[in-house]
Amino acid sequence: MTDNPEQEYDPGDVAVIGMSLRAPGARTKEEFWDNLVHGRESISFLAKDDIHVDETLIHSPFYVRACGVLDGYDRFDPSVFGISDRMAAAMTPENRLFLESAWESLEDGGYDPDRLKAEVGMYGANNPQTAALYSSPPDRVSVGPEAIEASLAWSPDTMTSNALYYLGLTGEAVTLAAVCAGFHYAVHLACQSLLLGQTDLAVAGGAMVRLPHPRGHLWEENRVLSKDGHCRPFDAHGTGTALSSGVVTVLLKPLSHAVADRDHVYAVVKGSAVNNNGVSAMAYGLAQPERLSACIAAAMEVGGVAPDTVGLYEANGLGLPMTDELEVHAASMAFGKQTATTSIGGVKGNVGHGGVVSGGFGAVKAALALYHRKLPATVNLTEVNPDLDFPATPFVPQLEGADWEPESGIRRAGITSIGGGGYNAHLLLEEPPAPAGRAAEETGRPRLATLSALDDEALDRQRARLRERLEADPDLRLDDVCFSLNLGRKVLPRRWAAVVRSRAELIAALAGEGGVPAVSTAAAPRGDAGAFTRTDQGIVPAGRDADALAALADAWVSGQQVDFDALHRGEASHRVPLPTYPFQPRRFWRTDW
Repeated sequence: MTDNPEQEYDPGDVAVIGMSLRAPGARTKEEFWDNLVHGRESISFLAKDDIHVDETLIHSPFYVRACGVLDGYDRFDPSVFGISDRMAAAMTPENRLFLESAWESLEDGGYDPDRLKAEVGMYGANNPQTAALYSSPPDRVSVGPEAIEASLAWSPDTMTSNALYYLGLTGEAVTLAAVCAGFHYAVHLACQSLLLGQTDLAVAGGAMVRLPHPRGHLWEENRVLSKDGHCRPFDAHGTGTALSSGVVTVLLKPLSHAVADRDHVYAVVKGSAVNNNGVSAMAYGLAQPERLSACIAAAMEVGGVAPDTVGLYEANGLGLPMTDELEVHAASMAFGKQTATTSIGGVKGNVGHGGVVSGGFGAVKAALALYHRKLPATVNLTEVNPDLDFPATPFVPQLEGADWEPESGIRRAGITSIGGGGYNAHLLLEEPPAPAGRAAEETGRPRLATLSALDDEALDRQRARLRERLEADPDLRLDDVCFSLNLGRKVLPRRWAAVVRSRAELIAALAGEGGVPAVSTAAAPRGDAGAFTRTDQGIVPAGRDADALAALADAWVSGQQVDFDALHRGEASHRVPLPTYPFQPRRFWRTDW
């Protein structure tokens, strides 16, 4: 984070205030970051019986039984969204994953959809082919309710509108197709809408499930898919990449608004740019250096950023010498002659090529690198390809993990995504601003912490996950935790609440240890609802002492609606990322209609 909390915020800056990711080998962004820091490759090498494709393919000597497997790609928790099992089965896996991911991004940012009085834009990319491979609905003569319901669940076009609808939101809904640059295009459009004032908040991302799943690929000489299943960005022995699946969404808001609203900021989008090669392509589908260079330079110009302040270049990095050379050449032209050095890396060595979500993997890697001030090593890069001539460029391959010490005094990262058909896209991220100074937390003051879920099993899992987070992160303030829980989570039927005076007391209450009073719906006490003052948003406590909060807790767990805004009015608490809802997914898969 920057050292100057008094800096002015550029009106074109957009804050990343929430993130959700599922990738090969990682169910959460935290697991993903741990894999990056420890240099883990998440490509799976499959047994023949695990692959459901034509037998002639499997027996081909050029068939590579490797891919980035997405655990849970066929599972979903429809009950949280009020979706019937019938509808859940009709929804494509990308529709389902994007919906759950959008929920998680909102929760990670500390926002409950039910309490949002805002226009929320929803922007997402998916793979139109997935819907056809999942199970195409019959060609219906009728356009009655059943046919319409099935088509809205199955259609790639309705992914973002479905997310708005089932989250209970209103705003823009744009489902786009930009091949492998889809995630970047979604973020680009979301930022434009936010800066034009068309939306107040935006969720942007992409979802990709390669079907059949899991599957390998056929290797062909000088094509982008790897000969041995490993992706080796910038390596002399690279032969391409492996295929993978995943979902990434980010929650965005203009930076000045995010700071004013006391949001948690992971990173700042300083600029974005997109273009297409069009007729200038050397070969249709290949990167065209001049056009890609213009795209990268445009993103820096939009953000008012000098190239020598960009300390990380997260490359598209397919691991094929020809495409890597084209990209390094393009980036070098955009960065120009300079004395500063820029780390270059490629996340495809870890997780393979996720199609429309591949840029999202790179963007989350860069955002977390900025946030944690660390540069992860590039996996599978052991012998740098001398033909890339890195000494003649500003770029230095990131061979080992390192602390990020910026030469220019500020941390910035550029992330490139390239799509077949000539699509180019570049995002420019900056480290989050330092939070403004505030008074030390008031110790010993009683506070109310709340959790809710659909059932007691999920509630127990929530308690366990929150306890683990508190134990792992001693810097979390109790006032921030309670503020984020009380205002940033959807209120569900099964509830738990505790009045605590310290982090230690909250940890003990979550563990069910004696001595710390906690109440739950499972044993809800009888409360006198008439004893409370009531607003349009619910009941409010008679005071802020422990007895008043305990009475409020009793009323809330027994089903009363509480005006949590009134409870926290006048506080300087900040939203902080906490564990998101523990979905309990079940398998849904359609084989016929």
